[in-house]
Amino acid sequence: MAIYAGIDLHSNSNFLSVVDSAGKIIEKRKLANDVQAILHPLAAYREQVQGIAIESTFNWYWIVDALMDEGYRVHLANPAAIQKYSGLKHSDDASDAAWLAEMLRLGVLPEGYIYPKAERPILTCPALFRPVET
Repeated sequence: MAIYAGIDLHSNSNFLSVVDSAGKIIEKRKLANDVQAILHPLAAYREQVQGIAIESTFNWYWIVDALMDEGYRVHLANPAAIQKYSGLKHSDDASDAAWLAEMLRLGVLPEGYIYPKAERPILTCPALFRPVET
């Protein structure tokens, strides 16, 4: 059976929701922002996980990298594009995580690009943002 996961990421915790191929929530829980704490509940579905959707927030790098290093297919959700579905957005973090998983399951998740680790320092290089002096 195909399984899809959604993670609503915050600064010191996250909410994980796992849905089956019919969209039924089979697991939801609040977790600490710790790689092992997140990998542990996902391990039960390891062979069935089709993808994990994570909302692109200021701190997405560590979790995306860790999940990809473990072989999971990660999808970085574009929060600006998700706004068009705002009438369907739920009111709490657990529901938001389930909604990310559901959009992934339905194939309508708006995605952002996951830059390779080697290219990320270029994106944050302060020299790129200095005004040109004349």
